[in-house]
Amino acid sequence: MSSPLRTSAEATLSGSGEENTINGTVEGHDGAGRLGSVFWTSLGVSALFVAWAVLFTDNLNKVTNTSLNWVTATFGWSYLVVTLGILVFLVFLAFSPAGDIRLGKDGDRPEFSTLSWFAMILSAVMGIGLVSYGVAEPISHLAAPPHGLAEPNTPAAAVRALQYSYFDWGLQAWAIFAVFGLAIAYSTHRKGRRTLVSQMFTPLLGDRVNGPIGKAIDVLAVFATLFGTTTSLGLGALQVNNGLGRLFGMPVNSVSQVLIIAAVTSIFTLSAVTGVSKGIKLLSQGSSLLAIALFVFMLVVGPTVFLANLYIESVGQWATDFFRMSLQGTAFGGLEWMQWWTYFMMAWWVSWGAFVGVFLARISRGRTIRGFIMGVLVVPSVVFFTWFTVFGGTAIHIDMFQGGDIAKQTAADINSAFFATLDHFPLAALTSAIAIILVVMFFVSGADANTYVLSMMTSDGSLTPRRSVLVLWGVLTGVTAVVLMLAGGLNALQNTVIVTSLPFLVIIAGLAVSFWKELCADRKEKTDAAH
Repeated sequence: MSSPLRTSAEATLSGSGEENTINGTVEGHDGAGRLGSVFWTSLGVSALFVAWAVLFTDNLNKVTNTSLNWVTATFGWSYLVVTLGILVFLVFLAFSPAGDIRLGKDGDRPEFSTLSWFAMILSAVMGIGLVSYGVAEPISHLAAPPHGLAEPNTPAAAVRALQYSYFDWGLQAWAIFAVFGLAIAYSTHRKGRRTLVSQMFTPLLGDRVNGPIGKAIDVLAVFATLFGTTTSLGLGALQVNNGLGRLFGMPVNSVSQVLIIAAVTSIFTLSAVTGVSKGIKLLSQGSSLLAIALFVFMLVVGPTVFLANLYIESVGQWATDFFRMSLQGTAFGGLEWMQWWTYFMMAWWVSWGAFVGVFLARISRGRTIRGFIMGVLVVPSVVFFTWFTVFGGTAIHIDMFQGGDIAKQTAADINSAFFATLDHFPLAALTSAIAIILVVMFFVSGADANTYVLSMMTSDGSLTPRRSVLVLWGVLTGVTAVVLMLAGGLNALQNTVIVTSLPFLVIIAGLAVSFWKELCADRKEKTDAAH
């Protein structure tokens, strides 16, 4: 996952000027921001976590495993219910009279063309996740169909494989991002509040958002974002290591992965500090072009007609079963599968909610609520579905009809799936190199943007955090990724993101309620004024 957050619209959040009106006063955003209790609490607890992971690694693994099992067995259903509830709420909102309200003043109009806006939305979350799971998830589901809904390696399993990949990367994920983006955009562009998650609870909590409750919300937002980022960093390191191992014989082990994380952390921290916006902008544009080139290549050399037919059938199955999938719990087993796939994916989206929400708010000033919701929910979902069909469907075709063993390689090492698929086509070395470059580019631009958001959230919402704070969060992000990788690799990353995202899930639910309450109050005020 990644984003050109800092390059798309550095001043968009504060409008055409450099100030926001907060509680009737003008507050400049060119200051570095006050380092208050949110910063020190976040920093202190993050440091304690790192120390725990380094000094008591076995204990960390034991606690996170136990916590994971308890959290998912007891509250796993809440990920399904809350995300579906938010999706229904957004669809209702889009078709209600509130859909005409603009994210900004009534006279504001979008800063970016619709095409540019879609391109920026897609670059916000495309990246490491799609390379990591574009083949790995569908091919894994082919070999072990979800919830025993089909026999392994059969046509029915192929359709189910893509159906569940669509579910994990589709509407629910974008609903989480959309509700955050909407609430932040409305709060900052229309109400003139600071860019903090706590400020969006003003309709529910009033002045208490500036007290301990608000601070606690902001600290939770920082943690969710930090562990979402470290998970992506870890996945990126595993992907790069696997690719370099295939191309150049680099050892695939923890030492290589730590070195990769250290190198990339240095690059994105330097980028965040120097603010080389032109470099990151070129990076995000270049990564998008490379992704498109790789996609077109696979579409041309792959089984195109088979993919088209599989796409139609899988989308039909997904649409038919949508509500059943959305509420499929673990009353009769399947907890381990849900932990590895659906619960992990939902938790990952939740942990990215604040970051992507800030990004979406930045680029969406002047759009209507209806236009925002439809754009954020529909277009990215369709693009993700298509990506999974082309890459995952190609791997499925190879295994089912060409005697391939991609599923077997994926079971041995999930990070080998993408490269194992490319090996079956011409120019495998070149396309694998492009995939590695793609991951690194997404790696750097995404982590750069996340470092900026973490710094902003711990600097009282300042749009220009201090360099020392940027360096601190850059280094801490890299260090946290390293200690989790050493503590237990992908398992440790997945366990931690699920456990740490649960409290933030409650915040997202509260956010939707608070946003609706504010919309109702504003509409009532407008109606009363008209009379």
